[in-house]
Amino acid sequence: MARNVNEFIRGLPAGRRRKIERRAKQLIAEEMTLQELRRARAMTQVRMARTLGVAQKQISEIERRTDMHISTLRRSIEAMGGKLSLIAEFPDREPVVLAGIAKLDG
Repeated sequence: MARNVNEFIRGLPAGRRRKIERRAKQLIAEEMTLQELRRARAMTQVRMARTLGVAQKQISEIERRTDMHISTLRRSIEAMGGKLSLIAEFPDREPVVLAGIAKLDG
């Protein structure tokens, strides 16, 4: 009889399960939507809207976008208390942090 992944994991030793859970949390933390990030920061749309000086509806719209201006993303991250960094990755070299894009000049 076939087992699903949860049954398989339950059958593993406790130490192995903990290691798998830690790695899963690490992988999940590496990629989040803007909404997931806001929630992880324990911030409501209303509070974020107040911080940005916009209506809550606009925060909802921003979180549903699949494409946005870097300045909008930067302001959103800063409203959550963070700092935006942009990194370019290429197969033939180490990642490069892009300067002057994530921050407005002057």
